[in-house]
Amino acid sequence: MEYESDSGFLGVGRSLTGRRWMPRLADDRKALQFSQSTGVPELLSRVLAGRGVQPDQCEQHLDPTLKHYLPDPSSVTDMDKAALRIAKAIQTGEQVAVFGDYDVDGATSSALLKRYFEMAGAHLRVYIPDRIKEGYGPNAPAFMKLKELGVSLIITVDCGTMAHKPLGIAREKGLDVVVVDHHQAEPALPPAHAIVNPNRLDDTSGLGQLAAVGVVFLLLVALNRTLRAAGWFTSEREEPKLLDLLDLAALGTVCDVVPLTGLNRAFVRQGLRIMGARKNVGLAALGDVSRLEGMPGTYHAGFLLGPRVNAGGRVGRADLGARLLTTHDPLEAEEIATALDTYNKERQAIEAMVQEEAMAQVEQMLADARLNQPPPMLIVAHKGWHPGVIGIVASRIKDKYDRPTFVIAIDQKGEGKGSGRSIPGVDLGRAVTAALEAGLLVNGGGHSMAAGLTVDAQKLDKLSRFLSDRVAGDVMTASEARELKLDGAMVLKAASREAFEMLEQAGPYGAGNAEPRFAVPRVRIVRADRVGQNHVRCILAGDDGGRLKAIAFRQADSPLGMALLDAGSALFHVAGRLKADDWQGRRDVQLQIDDAVRL
Repeated sequence: MEYESDSGFLGVGRSLTGRRWMPRLADDRKALQFSQSTGVPELLSRVLAGRGVQPDQCEQHLDPTLKHYLPDPSSVTDMDKAALRIAKAIQTGEQVAVFGDYDVDGATSSALLKRYFEMAGAHLRVYIPDRIKEGYGPNAPAFMKLKELGVSLIITVDCGTMAHKPLGIAREKGLDVVVVDHHQAEPALPPAHAIVNPNRLDDTSGLGQLAAVGVVFLLLVALNRTLRAAGWFTSEREEPKLLDLLDLAALGTVCDVVPLTGLNRAFVRQGLRIMGARKNVGLAALGDVSRLEGMPGTYHAGFLLGPRVNAGGRVGRADLGARLLTTHDPLEAEEIATALDTYNKERQAIEAMVQEEAMAQVEQMLADARLNQPPPMLIVAHKGWHPGVIGIVASRIKDKYDRPTFVIAIDQKGEGKGSGRSIPGVDLGRAVTAALEAGLLVNGGGHSMAAGLTVDAQKLDKLSRFLSDRVAGDVMTASEARELKLDGAMVLKAASREAFEMLEQAGPYGAGNAEPRFAVPRVRIVRADRVGQNHVRCILAGDDGGRLKAIAFRQADSPLGMALLDAGSALFHVAGRLKADDWQGRRDVQLQIDDAVRL
């Protein structure tokens, strides 16, 4: 695709990825004014102002502290009720179990509670359901198994808000259940002792953007306060230091892709520092097998550590992640971390196979329907797909086609387990809740960007039509607004390690706090190679004499990748994000290419 010019940034109206380039900051004078009033360099001021940070918020944004952002936990509905019930269980020596989801948010939430109980002088049993045999969320057989073991209180984390039947059975059998969750709720809630979920319709805390692990951390603040008031802590039994547990809060928050703003940002910034101190032997061992060098960042949490914590649950060893995060034995930590690393490699192979089949199914669907563009919702399903990788595959398809996507694995009984990923502006969780209320699902729930469901395979066609109709308007609006936001233009010589480290001050970056992205104008591709799994590695050369290494991930077969590989002597505007290049101890920088146009 050749360069198309209009009023976009640098005149780019349609790029090689089909997007219009737009400045994140509409008025350049705001960056200058921000810099003058705060003393922050103009490059960093441009990034901060472009994310809506006001000059008087600058100091807190650059150094987000829990002291500033942590709310009174009592602002969350049912929080005090939950803290009182759990405190009573600790004081009276009741047997308590945590029932956690099998993803990273669930594992870190479970581990957070387990470690707190230990620090408070109590015991907590951890139960993580098997993804394949038990599926998502609480189930009555598991609850009854825990009851037979003497458990009288169950705390569900990262699940439970929609579990009406299992919680009803638990109540009938005399089991108390406290739900700690963040998924979207219906008006009718299940019969639990307490439901702590800032996304309850009657909750006014304004904390709906927290991951489950963030809600659990607030619960621990409330629990600490309750036990302190009851005189539980003594000279022999010290009060738990909650700040030491922030590494778990950071990992779960990053991996659940919630907005890194406000309290979430404080959790992650402070938690990454704790993670870097390697106090959790399980996380330290996982960092070693992941070959994590230097201080961990959101990339390491989201793409090195998180997938390995998840890997056990994806291939049938659901409890390994939580066990790793709670062990105090370095040898056990090393064994579990090595096993998870192996399972992660297995997961990658399974994922590649399912992704190839799912992508082929989408292409066949589009060809059969003779569609020039994908429908509002993409739903692919197949018997025998491994349910442990469908969420990752859904994310890949969503990225390629820019459509909300569900990938559904159908079992031998004809029941489908689906995992969905959405695009900005399309609330997938609400769409799934509506399908559940319409009787099209056995179970389902989620939040705006990700959701899960269970469906009878015979209802797949009806479900597909329902969800497509439900999101069509929002998808159209989101597609029409498809833009690549840029923080400015940067010549190659300015793309230095110093510039990268300055920009890192406004991190951690992630959902809700986008990484800075700059256009590098008028460069030539002096070398380009296909490397690894469909990546394009190249060297950019500018008119200013500067040179910069760059890489475009998973783009070799796309219009962007093919243009880079066949660049010849053409000039390009290239857009991307500066990344550290610390290979073998050197401290350099490279550009991760997101887009380009051939001039």
